[in-house]
Amino acid sequence: MTQDGTAAYEGLSDLPPLVQAAVQRARAAGFAYSCLPAQGELLRVLAAGIGAGVIGETGTGYGVGLAWLATGAHPQARLFSVEREPERAEASARLFSARPNVRVRSGDWSELHAFAPFDLLVLDGGGQGEGKEPPLGPETWLRPGGVLVIDDLSPLTGWPPRFEGRVDTARQYWLDHPRLRATQINVAPGHATLLATYIGE
Repeated sequence: MTQDGTAAYEGLSDLPPLVQAAVQRARAAGFAYSCLPAQGELLRVLAAGIGAGVIGETGTGYGVGLAWLATGAHPQARLFSVEREPERAEASARLFSARPNVRVRSGDWSELHAFAPFDLLVLDGGGQGEGKEPPLGPETWLRPGGVLVIDDLSPLTGWPPRFEGRVDTARQYWLDHPRLRATQINVAPGHATLLATYIGE
């Protein structure tokens, strides 16, 4: 999620209907931290690329990122998202109630593991390794060839990666992980996304 991400949708008129509905719910709730439109477009492409696979997301919010994923996903793909705030989880579950292949539940991000392994895993609300929380282990969360996504990063300009003057150990974990092949791409000025493919044991 991105600070002021919801505001970035202001004036956009060609959004997919499901995304537009999610943005409206986020606005109505005063929720600012939706994914950026450019990040959403990337999520739609990534979801389409896995076919009838399994997609997971931590941190549903009001469902904007999940709406992008669902818009791109194969009709037989299964999508699971976990949101720690019950009100947000309930609002998002209502949004996707007509889509039986999309499930939203309220709980800690770690509860998403019940639906693993994933072909595509978006870490937007836990599991990244920020703060005192350890990062998840991709070997128990991803299928071989599965892709992990972490957004809302500052562009990488040197090594080791830094954030606010300190080494970004969480980002370094993903970029250096021996069972991942990872890179970063810029999706908007000042905003980067980490993509990592799990190569298995």
